[in-house]
Amino acid sequence: MRTHLSRRRRAAAGATAAVLGMAVALGSGLATPALAADPVTLSSIVLGVGANEAQRIVSWYSSADTAQSVQLAPTADIVNGEFPATAVTFAGVGAANIATSGGYNRHATITGLTENTAYSYRVGSADGWSAAYAFKTQDFEGDYDFLFYGDPQIGASGNLAKDQAGWTDTLDVSLAANPNAEILVSGGDQVETANTEAQWNAFLASDKLRQYPWAATIGNHDVGGKAYEQHLFTPNTDRSGAYYSNGNPASNTSGGDYWYIYKDTLFIDLNSNSYATSQGGGGDAAHVQYVTDVVKQHGGEAKWTVLVYHHSIYSAAAHAKDSDAKVRRNDFPKTFSDLGVDLVLQGHDHVYARSYLIKNGAKANPDEKPGAEDVFAGPGGVLYVTANSASGSKYYDITKPDASGTNGPDPLKPNDYWYSSVQNQEHVRSYIKVGVRSDKLVVENIRSGTCAAPNASVELGSSCSNSADTQGVGSVVDKVAVHPYHGDSQDIQVNVPNAKPGEFGWTIDGYNGLVDLGTAVEKDGDYFAAAGSINPIKVSDSRRSLSPWSLSASVGDFKDAGKTFSGSYLGWTPYVAAAGAGAKAGNAVESGFGTGGKGLAESRGLGHAEQGHARGTALLSADLDLKVPADVAKGNYRTTLTITALSS
Repeated sequence: MRTHLSRRRRAAAGATAAVLGMAVALGSGLATPALAADPVTLSSIVLGVGANEAQRIVSWYSSADTAQSVQLAPTADIVNGEFPATAVTFAGVGAANIATSGGYNRHATITGLTENTAYSYRVGSADGWSAAYAFKTQDFEGDYDFLFYGDPQIGASGNLAKDQAGWTDTLDVSLAANPNAEILVSGGDQVETANTEAQWNAFLASDKLRQYPWAATIGNHDVGGKAYEQHLFTPNTDRSGAYYSNGNPASNTSGGDYWYIYKDTLFIDLNSNSYATSQGGGGDAAHVQYVTDVVKQHGGEAKWTVLVYHHSIYSAAAHAKDSDAKVRRNDFPKTFSDLGVDLVLQGHDHVYARSYLIKNGAKANPDEKPGAEDVFAGPGGVLYVTANSASGSKYYDITKPDASGTNGPDPLKPNDYWYSSVQNQEHVRSYIKVGVRSDKLVVENIRSGTCAAPNASVELGSSCSNSADTQGVGSVVDKVAVHPYHGDSQDIQVNVPNAKPGEFGWTIDGYNGLVDLGTAVEKDGDYFAAAGSINPIKVSDSRRSLSPWSLSASVGDFKDAGKTFSGSYLGWTPYVAAAGAGAKAGNAVESGFGTGGKGLAESRGLGHAEQGHARGTALLSADLDLKVPADVAKGNYRTTLTITALSS
């Protein structure tokens, strides 16, 4: 179950502001500031994700080795372009760039952000500041959207200006259509050549990358130099040798695995360039252990797990049959299924591909149809999605399955790979929108270009497919809703098998979706109230003995990461939704709020039947009544309803 507690703002916002006001720049221990005669040039500013929704990381380049900071203030406090005296500074740290980049790199982590607030920031020092840029936080709880972009690979076409124009246009189009998207997630290959700064300048040219946080991913075209690490600092990053392809973080390569949590989603980002121990790094085994450790340590703090890495293992174009793809296809899927990963986002193959739900390296449900609009994960089912080019700099055409390795055909459509629910190549730019909802992930592949763009300098697609001829910008290539598994040890536990003929048993009636109590309503400042109904329980009894039976249930504490409140505050009123099997409803149980009662924290009867009842089937349900003390912290809380059946 889930309930979203909402309340009036208290003095907490002021307290946070006071804390921010106390923060000062501690200095970076860097060299003496440049003389006024040599003004510092600040460039390549990019806003990145932080460890959580209350953080952002800003990275930038500097022409001088001076102490610099990020200065931050609520946009509403800036008058005539002047930052107020109460603006907060966060010290920048960094080092000298490699020779081909020149200058120095800096990054600073902004902390203590409050929700639903517009902020402005700039980088530099009292000796000179950059232009100011703005971003906005949104509610730190609840539904949200993020956008995923495949391989801008600026420079891949051989025409830098066109690649930049296509990439900039995709950012403009996608964010005009989704202005409230909260993070931008990279599929890797930001540039064509790792240390070519002209390509990085083109990639970072759009101010959208200073307004929305970019979650970077290392591609094979980024990994061969230090410019990736200089430009894009990431949170919670393990930069030990195991996560570098050559095992040497001090070499002229980039690497590392990292994770962050954003609004109940645990994101884990891997450097898939390190996959073979023969190269010197820890290979796939190191990544598998990393994902395992992060999920075990932090999975309980989130409701979704999303993995991101560059090299697609279930794609449909030129790289589908690569030997390294086959290695990862063998090494990754079982662990991802075992850990309950929901979604894997990939790039590299410059084609759009959406897999069937995959469990342990095989199709999870043999009955899943191609292009299904709704898929139900079941235990261990994982969706793998590969993004096409976001810039139009390069496309790969779809290849044919064969009998070698794991690249066989789909029995349902033999021209496609066995794992491909949808595969599409139109030579048209696109991006992927992921809607994170209370009980599903909605994944859409959306066109950001057309076959016949009015501005030929922007549209880079050639040889567009006929299917794309009449499709406009913003049209949807593919859309799927992923419904997660709610089974053992998850939101509703179902430990009783389906009833067999001549036996007694019970099941959840229909799809076992999340029981969402919505947003609780404040009652006279004393408590919050929410209501709903459990998913109906179907009871079947065809036994000749006509023995009595009963169903009871209880809940544990409601939890949201480290926040909790007692399950005793939940009460219910059972009822028989469809008569049969002699079913009688259990007694109503009131919420323990204000009464000192135990509510559903103790096992309570949902329904029962007496000896000699008629055989048949019944539906049992219950209306829920939740009353939560007013001092419970805001959050999205869940608990597990555990159902127990007894029969002689």
